[in-house]
Amino acid sequence: MKAQASTYVLVHGGNMSTETWNKLAKSNIHTPDGKMGGRIWDPIIPFLQTYNNQVFAPTLKDEHQSNLTEHIEEISTIITGNHLENVVLVGHSYGGMVITGVATMMPDKISSLVYVDAALPDPGQSLFDLIALGGRDPLSFAGLEPAPPYVEKLEFNPQVLNGLPKIYILCTESEFVTVTHVAREKIASHPKEWTYLELPTSHVPMASMPEQISQLILENTANR
Repeated sequence: MKAQASTYVLVHGGNMSTETWNKLAKSNIHTPDGKMGGRIWDPIIPFLQTYNNQVFAPTLKDEHQSNLTEHIEEISTIITGNHLENVVLVGHSYGGMVITGVATMMPDKISSLVYVDAALPDPGQSLFDLIALGGRDPLSFAGLEPAPPYVEKLEFNPQVLNGLPKIYILCTESEFVTVTHVAREKIASHPKEWTYLELPTSHVPMASMPEQISQLILENTANR
């Protein structure tokens, strides 16, 4: 029997500079604005597209000219505008805030959620709140500013996500380990709701371990 194809919508975190990406990926990419946006997913898209899987990897609006609510609306519009069903939502870093918001708005469209070393909010928390909970000053991370998306608190009903398969992939060598430690504690308190996985790599496994992160996503989400 032929396996049914899956649809993946990939949501990036803070808009990484090409300079940072090139150091991580040992590449020499140049873009018009010097930012990567959704291009951070480029190394894993070919892997995810196997078995005729459909993949969307948009670039979110500039964080200085939009907020978390608008980013959630952007991803929601991609899903509704393309009449997507059974979507695997994948969020990296700040993208965890976005996919949580999207899933609570349209849980019937989502087949599973994948958090890649990502923010895992409770209702009423912002990205900056999560960093502070981990014992770090958000401004201590190079390049991280109090832009609107990062300080906006996400209000949602967590019960809407009950029963929805959720996967967390923690990068053990991440510079955001204090933040992901908070996520790990939340997951440990509700182990039956989660598939918890680890990769021995930095915060951006799409650059350092593209094949391995792709395999983890495919193995845990395909044809749910």
